[in-house]
Amino acid sequence: MPTVNVDTEILFEYLGRSFTDSEFEELCFDFGIELEDVTSERELAAKEGSAEKGKDVSDRRIYRIDIPANRYDMLCVEGIGRALKAYLQIEKPPVYKVVEPKGGKIQQLVVKPETAEIRPYVVAAVMRDITFDEHRYNSFIELQDKLHNNICRKRTLVAIGTHDLDTIEGPFSYEALPPKDIQFAPLNQTKSMNAEELMTFYEADRKLSKFLHIIRDAPRYPVIYDQKRRVLSLPPIINSDHSKIKLTTKNVFIEATATDLTKAKIVLNTVVTMFSQYTKEKFTVEPVEVTQADGSKTRYPDLTPRKVEADVEYINRSVGLQLKSEEIAKLVEKMSLTASVKDAKTVTVSVPPTRSDILHACDVMEDVAIAYGFNNLKETTPKANTPAIPQPINKLSDSLRREVALAGYTEVLTFTLCSHDENFAWLNQKDNGQVVKLANPKTVEYQVVRTSLLPGILKTVYANKRYPLPIKIFEVSDVVFKDDAPEFERRSRNQRNLCALYTNKTSGFELIHGLLDRLMAKLAIPHGSEGYHIKESDNETFFPGRRADVYYKNQNIGTFGIVHPSVLEKYEIGYPCTALELNIEPFL
Repeated sequence: MPTVNVDTEILFEYLGRSFTDSEFEELCFDFGIELEDVTSERELAAKEGSAEKGKDVSDRRIYRIDIPANRYDMLCVEGIGRALKAYLQIEKPPVYKVVEPKGGKIQQLVVKPETAEIRPYVVAAVMRDITFDEHRYNSFIELQDKLHNNICRKRTLVAIGTHDLDTIEGPFSYEALPPKDIQFAPLNQTKSMNAEELMTFYEADRKLSKFLHIIRDAPRYPVIYDQKRRVLSLPPIINSDHSKIKLTTKNVFIEATATDLTKAKIVLNTVVTMFSQYTKEKFTVEPVEVTQADGSKTRYPDLTPRKVEADVEYINRSVGLQLKSEEIAKLVEKMSLTASVKDAKTVTVSVPPTRSDILHACDVMEDVAIAYGFNNLKETTPKANTPAIPQPINKLSDSLRREVALAGYTEVLTFTLCSHDENFAWLNQKDNGQVVKLANPKTVEYQVVRTSLLPGILKTVYANKRYPLPIKIFEVSDVVFKDDAPEFERRSRNQRNLCALYTNKTSGFELIHGLLDRLMAKLAIPHGSEGYHIKESDNETFFPGRRADVYYKNQNIGTFGIVHPSVLEKYEIGYPCTALELNIEPFL
């Protein structure tokens, strides 16, 4: 959950009244947010280790509020204040409007075809006659940072750029050019540099260095120009110093480039709805016409409310109430929504552009419960009786775990991912094409999903070589195989295996064989063709002449034997090991 720092004086001014800390904490709890801490600007600066900065900040009280991850409209004090005013029924939510510019000339943004290779989407808007002060300006910047860290996924999905419109001229163009062809002075810098030099310059920057990888290796970088070929921004890295927002800025041009158009629209709508309250004509924004590479034209932003129909009976059944449609319509107004009664069975909810989290009738139901008050809901005994029982495979697994543990083995739990070599080459096996491979593994240790439990067991022995012998360990877990059978939607399947290993100064072949016989006896499986039997194996993981395949009803379900010395050498184990691995699913 993102945390927003809110100046209490500003928040209480929005709400038109003051709260004690306990009163505000209770209000937050009722609304579904959480007051995490009460602090001050000076204390925050001290915690961040900025002693010099701490001397210049005030002692104004700060509320640190945890916000649900899907409530992007509450990532700033403006959004929190607006939502709480509606909840407390102090003021109805505003109506947001897209208005034509007074001069009649809509700003244009032309998209070049090359942008499809790197960052294909862009949306934009204009806020006119806005008035900033220090707190509004800081909130404006902080909202962009919060959005970048949440819905924008560290700028990989969306990157926001805000510019002083009076310093630039439209029409604007969104292009993708080779790095050396892009030249400008970045934000808060006086020296002009090309994009390649800029990447090197910001390598040591604590904040911006985290975003360089997004476009650094691309042959072309996205860039936005104005009519005079002045750079506005190099998304998703940094804006130009020429068009930077200042306290004196009156007209703001907002652009958002993206790899996800839906997220870009949400981000743009959030920024303009939150800060259009500071424009001369409140809650209005001017559109920007975006001309796509194929010639199609779209105006942004779209602030038209969406319609969601909610079934009254569904809401009452889910919440445990007996509300009429008119009562539900009144309750949702406390959650910044408006509703009309279609009939006694249905409520039509109008969802404003600030509430992108409302996707389904269940979201309306949740808001009704919050507005009614969770503490006001009566506790009732569930009408359905749903006793839980273990799944057969888990019940069998627990039974086998108990038996192996009683035989003196210690259970381990190893990683499901391993390297390709550990899964094949180190076990003297060849890749048979059934392994599930990770497309972009973070390290060599996590390249594939294991098809055997033995690599993890052997790594556990290696990590515990300092302990006295013998070492007796086992694991009952899943392995994964590719499978194109129609019943497997993901084209892969899990298989529950049991693996046990014994290591000592001498071989323990008879001990592992004895463990196999013990398990079969406990499962009441007789020895023979109708039960289980063993045959000589050619599995290269094990030593020739000291290895056997296990068959159950003439189906090969596993192997046991003395682990081959070449395998032990790979895992740097200096003592003989004997192992058993079985597929236990046929026993169900």
